Amino acid sequence: MRKFIRTSRLSYIFAAYFIAILCFFIFRVLNVMVFCFSTEDQDVHLDWQLFKAFVLGWRFDTVVSAYILALPLIFVAVGDIANIKNKVYYRVIHIFVCLCFSVSFFLCAADIPYFNYFFTRLNVMALTWIDSLNFVVNMIVQEPSYFVYLFLFLIFTVAYDWIMSKIYRKTLLSERTVVSFTPTVIVSIVLVFLCFLGMRGRLALKSPIRVGTAYFSNNPFLNQIGLNPVFTFIKSVEEKNKEKNKKVSLIDLNTARRIVAGELSTPIDETKSSVHLAEGTNVVLIIMESMSADKVGYFNEKSDLTPCLDGIIRQSLSYDNAYTAGIHTYNGVYSTLFSHPAILSQHSMNKVLIPTMDGLPNVLKDKGYQTLYFTTHDEQFDNIAGFLYANRVERIISQKDYPVSQVKSTLGVPDHVMYEKAIKVLNSLSADKPFFACLMSSSDHGPYVLPEDIDFKPHSNGIKNQIVEYADWAIGRFIEDARKTDWFNKTVFVFVADHGYAKPGSKYEMPLSYHHTPMLFFSPSQIKPESVESFALQIDLGPTLLSMLFEDYQNNTLGIDLQREKRPYAYFSADDKIGVLSENYFYVYHTNGMENLYRLTDDNANNCMEEQKHLADEMRDYAFSMIQYSQYMLEQKQKRKSSNTGSIE
Repeated sequence: MRKFIRTSRLSYIFAAYFIAILCFFIFRVLNVMVFCFSTEDQDVHLDWQLFKAFVLGWRFDTVVSAYILALPLIFVAVGDIANIKNKVYYRVIHIFVCLCFSVSFFLCAADIPYFNYFFTRLNVMALTWIDSLNFVVNMIVQEPSYFVYLFLFLIFTVAYDWIMSKIYRKTLLSERTVVSFTPTVIVSIVLVFLCFLGMRGRLALKSPIRVGTAYFSNNPFLNQIGLNPVFTFIKSVEEKNKEKNKKVSLIDLNTARRIVAGELSTPIDETKSSVHLAEGTNVVLIIMESMSADKVGYFNEKSDLTPCLDGIIRQSLSYDNAYTAGIHTYNGVYSTLFSHPAILSQHSMNKVLIPTMDGLPNVLKDKGYQTLYFTTHDEQFDNIAGFLYANRVERIISQKDYPVSQVKSTLGVPDHVMYEKAIKVLNSLSADKPFFACLMSSSDHGPYVLPEDIDFKPHSNGIKNQIVEYADWAIGRFIEDARKTDWFNKTVFVFVADHGYAKPGSKYEMPLSYHHTPMLFFSPSQIKPESVESFALQIDLGPTLLSMLFEDYQNNTLGIDLQREKRPYAYFSADDKIGVLSENYFYVYHTNGMENLYRLTDDNANNCMEEQKHLADEMRDYAFSMIQYSQYMLEQKQKRKSSNTGSIE
């Protein structure tokens, strides 16, 4: 093997990779040093977790290097196998490698002052002032410290090119004995496969490496230092250019601000009775995969699939006319935890610049709560882990925390396994501090896997009905197990679906079954059973819960306190459509401009836009304003995050 490496031109690729990794490592060390030395009046604690950040950094550096070296690897392998001796052929490969890594080093050098100033890794926002290039150049020229980073770039580029040129002459250009054909082919295939793995950055099939992979702690500095600025810059450009992530322009911002201000400044009914939970009440929030109200017997007398959930609802404060924000799990997690609506097809959590929200984990962490999130599968999917770690979730329990033998599909472990784990983890928490635990189930999502090694037997036909029965059984079992704990009577259990499902034969192009959800607050010792018929949204769950917990809660979201406020309409998104419900009508807007207004009592879906145009306009403007203003609020959060260095703890 040693002889093969010495005689094969593939050794050039090995050298290019290892030297580049060393350069990226040095840039990362310099970034840490510059940031630490320039941080004033802040405590910078760098413990063993810095090592973990650097290990993650090596993974991101490998991804960047693998993308750069993929084509050179293939061409060098072909050259080795075919014994190509043309010098121009190899010179083009060498120039390509040096040029790509030189650009990478430029981005790394530019990232040091960028990170030190904005406390975020280099991204597409650096191009914000590209139309004022003359001003930017003058600003850089007039700041002497920037020349240090330019000098760094030149040193790294010249050094890398000089070293690689020597290796280039010794490997790609040298006369060598003909390498055995079969070993060369085998090694080339193995290296191409390893390069592909390097490009993915992870072995897990469910998701490649994402920005959120670097978020492993509650320390924002350590979370970001593992990232490679080339990776974040390219990913942010890619994200910005995706059609689904482009900004929405539904309504004039001033109009949106006026309508939102009018809605959120509605006088609160202080005379209405409301729930006040005891100080230090624990919170267990269960987001139920695809649990449409249509599947639940409490809402649909034709369904007998959910006896456990039906019983819990009857003992709870239940909002019977509640609707989810979107049709994807990431919509459900985001809108439930952070009280912002879904913005059409935009992915609310898979972002390079992760905004700091004012949601449940943020507020509860500030109030002294321990914050946890449980999922059955890969926490990196949809960038959920990164988003949650950046927003005050301390600990995430996911597929990595379960025995491999319990993982049944790409969705990880069955629901009951997650619930069992949750009981054990919550029992182990410190009793001195209350906890907030969000549990995201997944069994009611394909591929459907019905566990066979449990004390549960479905009575219905068809796997989709049986899996609903199982999901309900798992919830009931979890509540019974929780009743046996010391913390049960000091806990409020909150239930909501991430979204529903498209019921076959839906009357409308936006199936209401996809959005109508159970939403309930269950605490036998503190909350009396009650059913509320007024509109409720998934985004209202957080403010309502926090108002129950804290009298001084200040709501900075687009949700409302359902105990004392009412919504005139319910609204929600489904990628390319927006739906708005009044008591008697259903308005649907398509992004291609088509609009429909349906009377809910009609047997058929007849468009009555013409006869009720004023109502349709009012419903549309209400939803458009909420969604448009949500986008504005998120932009402001990202700008504040980019302009604040934050504290390092």
